[in-house]
Amino acid sequence: MISVNNVHKSYTTGKEIIKGVSFEVQDGMIFGLLGPNGAGKTTLMQMISTLLAPTSGLITIDGLNAKDNLLEIHRRIGYLTTEVRLDPMSTPDKLWDFFAELYDIPIKESAQRKNAIFGNLGITPFKNKRINELSTGMKQKASIAISLIHNPPVIIFDEPTNGLDILTSKQVTDYLLDLKKDGHSIILSTHIFSVAESLCDEIAILVDGKIAAQGTVDELTNLAQAKNFEEAFFKIYVENHVEE
Repeated sequence: MISVNNVHKSYTTGKEIIKGVSFEVQDGMIFGLLGPNGAGKTTLMQMISTLLAPTSGLITIDGLNAKDNLLEIHRRIGYLTTEVRLDPMSTPDKLWDFFAELYDIPIKESAQRKNAIFGNLGITPFKNKRINELSTGMKQKASIAISLIHNPPVIIFDEPTNGLDILTSKQVTDYLLDLKKDGHSIILSTHIFSVAESLCDEIAILVDGKIAAQGTVDELTNLAQAKNFEEAFFKIYVENHVEE
């Protein structure tokens, strides 16, 4: 489970990026952070994944906080961002074996897990191609596979379908739904309405570093008295955004 309690983040005095955000993500749940560029989604995801420390507030993973349990938290989370850059001269197969050894995963277990994930994501036919020879979508899927190599119970994805074609995006979203069925806690950030609607059990709309509204697609649509979820988002955004 992921718990975010009254979290703030400032890079300079008087300039808050995240302003008192709180929410929980239960086991077997996909929680979405939806908002425009600059809303603070990536900063919030980096704090949850321990890459950044909050200025104040508390984030815990399965009841553990990063200050006292950093190594154990790293064992329990998988984090993927569009900024991940795989070794261009290596291959998905070699990268998998390298990281499996780093995580001290037994060889037999690693091979079984590799076959399953590569098969689910359609990587197997390309596993021996160099990364620099792969399409954008295949690179993204290889990154997802490596991020989940240790079968973490908590998964944190920043824009998992960003830049992907429609077929690759469908393959990735289907895989995330399979992970949910297996009981993983998943938090993802996105600015794509269809991804939020099709994947997320609950959505927090992030506006200017604050959660402007939170709930299911139906709850948010009803809250905004809108015809559909996309219209609801824009109504909530306009009502809460402050020009600086």
